[in-house]
Amino acid sequence: MDRTEITEILNRPISQKLLARDLTRMAYVATDGTPRTIPIGFTWNGTEIVLCTSTNAPKLHALRKNPMVALTIDTEIHPPELLLIRGRAELDVVDGIPAEYLQMNGSYQMTAEQRVEWEAGVRSLYDGMVRIVVTPTWAKLIDFDTTLPTPVEELMRQRAQRQSA
Repeated sequence: MDRTEITEILNRPISQKLLARDLTRMAYVATDGTPRTIPIGFTWNGTEIVLCTSTNAPKLHALRKNPMVALTIDTEIHPPELLLIRGRAELDVVDGIPAEYLQMNGSYQMTAEQRVEWEAGVRSLYDGMVRIVVTPTWAKLIDFDTTLPTPVEELMRQRAQRQSA
């Protein structure tokens, strides 16, 4: 998939709405070779998905060994809207708390007092974090209106061919 096609998909209004959410599911291959999927907060900066984690997170060992990931950002409505992204994770160890971590946790409903308390707790817990930066190498939007899962599209083509024969 070329960069232009990825950009076109990610710039669609539904994709932008999904990229403004605060939680994705990230799939990766664990060091024992088995698949893992975890919910994790994220931020979209216009070209990359940025996720943040503690420096001792087990997923970091796996991502150093195999940096390929798949992300799903979706809704809980019917029909669902899904944004599927694949890419390569780059790990960036940083001192302190990355701005993206504070940003991605800014959408939770907290009072101003709760936010101050939460941020103080975060700053006292972490002396550094790891930014997991994913540049999309593949993307697909499924909204069940203008786009469908590829196997369903194929079945619909086959049905149309049978009906026209």
